[in-house]
Amino acid sequence: MDVYEAVRSRRAVRGFTDRQVPREVLERVLSAAAWSPSGSNLQPWRIYVLTGGPLAELKQRAGKRVAAGDPWDEREYEMYPAALKSPYRERRAAFGQERYSALGITREDWEARQRAAAANWDCFGAPAALFCYIDRDMGRPQWADVGMYLQTVMLLLRAEGLHSCPQMAWSVYRKTVAELLSPPDELILFCGMSIGFEDATVSHRRTGRAPLAETVTFVDGS
Repeated sequence: MDVYEAVRSRRAVRGFTDRQVPREVLERVLSAAAWSPSGSNLQPWRIYVLTGGPLAELKQRAGKRVAAGDPWDEREYEMYPAALKSPYRERRAAFGQERYSALGITREDWEARQRAAAANWDCFGAPAALFCYIDRDMGRPQWADVGMYLQTVMLLLRAEGLHSCPQMAWSVYRKTVAELLSPPDELILFCGMSIGFEDATVSHRRTGRAPLAETVTFVDGS
C-alpha cells in the first residue's frame, strides 16, 4: 500500500473484529512511528499499549462506570472551543448527522446516541488500544508534534492492513485509564486509539472533506 492509498483509506473505524493483532506488528509500527518529526527532536509523546487481559479489564471498569451513570472526569484540556465558529461549527454538525444517520439514529433520540457513544469504552470491540500521554509542561507546538506522531501511527497501521479510531473521548475517563496504567503525575492523557481489523458488517458513512479551495491558498505569482 503506497502512502496516498494509506491516507485515502484511513478513517475512524467504529467496529472491529476480535481477531488479535500480533505483538510484532504493533512493535514494527511504533518503532517506525518514532521517526515522526518533532521540534528539536523532543519526541513529547508517551505511549501505553493495552491488549489481552489488561485491555479487557479496562473495558470492564469503564463499562461499569457507564452502567452506573458515573459523571465524566474533568477534562485536563479543552477539546473544542466553547463557541465554535463557522465553518467549523457546521462541519462538526455535519459529522454528527452523518455518523448517527448511518446507525439509523435520529437527532432527537438522545438515548440511542448515548448508547452509541458508550461503544467508545469498549474500544468498538478492538483487541488492542493505544493511550497517548503528553507532559503537562509542554506547549502548543509539542501538542502539534503529538498529532503528527499519531497520524504516522495510523498510516503505518493501514500499511499493515489494520484500522484505527483515535478517541479523545477517553480523556473523560482518564482516571479509570490511570488505575491500570499508573502514569506519572506530570502526564496528561490526550487520547486513546482503538486498533484492529475492521468489522465490515458495521454500517458507516465516509465523512466528506472541504474542497481544496476552502482550505488551501496557492501564492505562486500566476
